[in-house]
Amino acid sequence: MANSYPASVDRRQLAVLIATAAAAIAVALAGCAPSTSGSNAQTPSPAQPTTTSPAPNQPVAASSQAPVSAEHNPPGDIPDTTVYVAYRSTAVHAMIKVPEGWGRQETASGATISSALNSITISALPMKAAPTVATVRSNTVPGLFHSTLAFRLTSVRAVRLAGGPAIEIVYQVNSPPNAVTGRQYRLVVERFEFYRAGRGAVLTLSSAVGSDNVDPWRIVSESFRWA
Repeated sequence: MANSYPASVDRRQLAVLIATAAAAIAVALAGCAPSTSGSNAQTPSPAQPTTTSPAPNQPVAASSQAPVSAEHNPPGDIPDTTVYVAYRSTAVHAMIKVPEGWGRQETASGATISSALNSITISALPMKAAPTVATVRSNTVPGLFHSTLAFRLTSVRAVRLAGGPAIEIVYQVNSPPNAVTGRQYRLVVERFEFYRAGRGAVLTLSSAVGSDNVDPWRIVSESFRWA
């Protein structure tokens, strides 16, 4: 029997069938996709940063710390107009002259008088005999190497001051890190060891490398007297 419908109707039916099939395929594909909504949805979290830097105040072994660079214009030159006043230490049984107005911190063995990067420390030190260049090199120098930061020895020599004979040790160290900034300075230290009648005393003069404190430190060291 011949088809009684026109050809245009058959074409419309075919288009509808194709559209219906395409919609069904799209629905099936959407059902296979993973859901991103609801309580099971997970959002990748960003990677957390890591660091291998030590904490600002983490201690560093004295023997492993490198010397810090010296300042080009270090703070701490002691003015020529400075007035010096007598300071007597009952712990050391000795007297020295110190700059007027500097801060002072007393300890059981002596005291530290300081201003900015300059400091003067006088302390008692048990001694069985007068120190010599040899005993200082074999005992004091190794002790300083292990107890200070980036220790570098400059010289050890016997000197005679107004207060009596002494052994002078000159060396450089790093200052302890600043509690706030962590900054360190390179310091030059003059240490004098005195001895008399069973008593030992140590006078230490410290300032930033490059400071012009030759005359002030001479005034202080020459002022040492047993009391």
